[in-house]
Amino acid sequence: MSEPESVPRPQGRYIPAVVHDGIAYSAGMTPRRDGVLTVTGVVGRDLDIPRAREAAALAARNAIAAVAAAVGGTAAISRCLRMSVFVACAPDFRELSAVADGASDVLVECLGPGALPVRSAIGVYALPSGAPVEIELTVAVST
Repeated sequence: MSEPESVPRPQGRYIPAVVHDGIAYSAGMTPRRDGVLTVTGVVGRDLDIPRAREAAALAARNAIAAVAAAVGGTAAISRCLRMSVFVACAPDFRELSAVADGASDVLVECLGPGALPVRSAIGVYALPSGAPVEIELTVAVST
């Protein structure tokens, strides 16, 4: 299993993750490295599916890193429960699940084959700073 990215720096007035009653929730995470978006644009217009999958993968790594930092490491994550994948896409783009699979692949890579949660892939008009994807992750944690 691989390590997630470093803990993402908030881009506004929020914290990267919160833990309550054995559940950790990540903030919406975009494909940033060291606070800088690695890619911008609209999927199906500016970005193709492979590039969007890469962006989703990095955003998922950031979500895992945020949760792991809040709970003391990935070993404390006992189960991924839910992942929401928001995709800024062209009006006629329909391959949302193909983009979201990039994020799902990272969960398996970082946390193992039993890590897959329920998932929503949602097409939206725009995301913060022009990001093509944003990931929210909810996990159960052991205390």
